[in-house]
Amino acid sequence: MDQHVYNVNIAWQKDRKGVMCSPELHKNESTEMNCIEVATPPEFEKGMPNIWSPEHLFTAAVSSCLMTTFLAIAEYSKFEFISFKCGSKGILDKVDGKFVMTEVLLFPEVFIADESQKDKALRILEKSEKACLISNSITSKVTMESKITVQN
Repeated sequence: MDQHVYNVNIAWQKDRKGVMCSPELHKNESTEMNCIEVATPPEFEKGMPNIWSPEHLFTAAVSSCLMTTFLAIAEYSKFEFISFKCGSKGILDKVDGKFVMTEVLLFPEVFIADESQKDKALRILEKSEKACLISNSITSKVTMESKITVQN
């Protein structure tokens, strides 16, 4: 596979808040870029509530990578499922005097129609976690607690 580049631009707005955009991401195929506000989280001095923080984005990168990797492996494996969802928690801690995202906890849940597919669903989730390029790119511990739900 060739090298890929993902461009992100950020511009400060005011206080501890900016806007992050990618020239590659557009809204509904228009020329308007799909942007999100980012800010210091409220746990820090002058942080702002209700806005995506770097810590949220870090956690989201891990969980969304798990999902997209699961979708690819499930498709490749011809594994049929009803739905997928994943809760996640990023743990920020102080280590040697520096703030570090020490762990990301993932809580994926796969909904299936057939009880006999439970083991296969778990195997695909485990493969997905091992193959997730974001998890493989960070030093934070990644812990996964999987749940398979049979839905008739």
